[in-house]
Amino acid sequence: MEARCARTVRATSAKNSGRAVTLRRVTLQKRIPYTSHMSPVTPPSGTATDLRSGGGVRGFWQRISEGRELDELWSQFTADARASYGFYIKETDADEFERHRGVRRYLKIAKALFWAMVMKLTPARRVLLIIAIVLLFMSGVKFQIGKDIQFDLDLSLFSALLFLFLLALELADKVTMKRDLEIAREIQTWLVPSNAPEVAGGDIAFASRPQNSVAGDYYDAFYPSLSAQENGKLMLVIADVAGKSIPAALLMATLQASLRTIAGEGAPLGELVVRLNHYASAHSLDGRRFTTAVLAEYEPLTRSLVYVNAGHNPPILRRNGGAIEKLEAGGLPFGIQVDAAYETAAVDLKPGDALIFYTDGVVEAFDEKGREFGNERWIDAIRALPDWGASESLQFLMKRVDDFVGFTRQSDDITCLVFRSK
Repeated sequence: MEARCARTVRATSAKNSGRAVTLRRVTLQKRIPYTSHMSPVTPPSGTATDLRSGGGVRGFWQRISEGRELDELWSQFTADARASYGFYIKETDADEFERHRGVRRYLKIAKALFWAMVMKLTPARRVLLIIAIVLLFMSGVKFQIGKDIQFDLDLSLFSALLFLFLLALELADKVTMKRDLEIAREIQTWLVPSNAPEVAGGDIAFASRPQNSVAGDYYDAFYPSLSAQENGKLMLVIADVAGKSIPAALLMATLQASLRTIAGEGAPLGELVVRLNHYASAHSLDGRRFTTAVLAEYEPLTRSLVYVNAGHNPPILRRNGGAIEKLEAGGLPFGIQVDAAYETAAVDLKPGDALIFYTDGVVEAFDEKGREFGNERWIDAIRALPDWGASESLQFLMKRVDDFVGFTRQSDDITCLVFRSK
């Protein structure tokens, strides 16, 4: 999302025209890597949990592979390899590689990747790694003492043990961090609704999956107060904090707390977004941690939706007849400019209309060839949406994205909220 900062600001200043839209898949009828961490899914019989019984080579293989086919294992491996390469290569000077050709270029890349990996280790582990490499290269060296005494130096076993020890240390760190992140993920789920609220004349469904264990995406659908619930006023929110993982998740949590507090005070939507922007600007590190968002208030009695788009991917309103509208009115992302002005707008929903909120994970999702799903495919998927409920509509849309990306590893957080008017 950081890479899109300047583009987002320019697009928002021009009334948000031409902004990139992104979405990702949310439903899991079948298990594929792109969505394997969405919602909890019961493993099919014969995999994961019940593979631990059984003996012999077949039982061992089933336990190790969790029952996956070779083509799926290979797809996961290639996805992991691409992701790891991208992670390490960004630490290097890519322009330096372009100055060379042939074998010399690949040697430069190998050297750069090696040092990028080494420098990720602690100093003590770097020393162990260098010792292990030296021992490995010293293996097979022959020594001649006199005319009759000759022996070979084989230190490969010691080298392998050092590599294994390093692997164990790194794995322990990863498991510890993963456990902490899972706890953070559980806490984060408390901040967003697990079940959609009931709304007269409407149907809501939502889903979110972080790229890592925790996300910078935020979605909500709530009644600001008991009196609001009695009057039928419902608030719909979707937001995306710049960045990923822990930093973005912490800012997301503060945004949620601020929004709930201000909305609970009964502040009008126009005042609410101004106050949110003031808070975000005070904690955005000079605009580097900005937040895009769409906030909307829905009145079931009049079927009127008032909204503000703060630099976010414009929600798509698909009319019952198939016409497409984008909700673009608003202003800059929160945290960019403390005195930014925001424009509110209103649309009337009719029975059969579908309103889709989303973050920038779907249209920027890419397949194994590096092609983006793109705005056109996303609009086509929405235009082809059957006359179903919100949950089924969500599954339909996310499946279109899933079918495109296949086994490619997710590169950004994914969140989608669908509102169907009855």
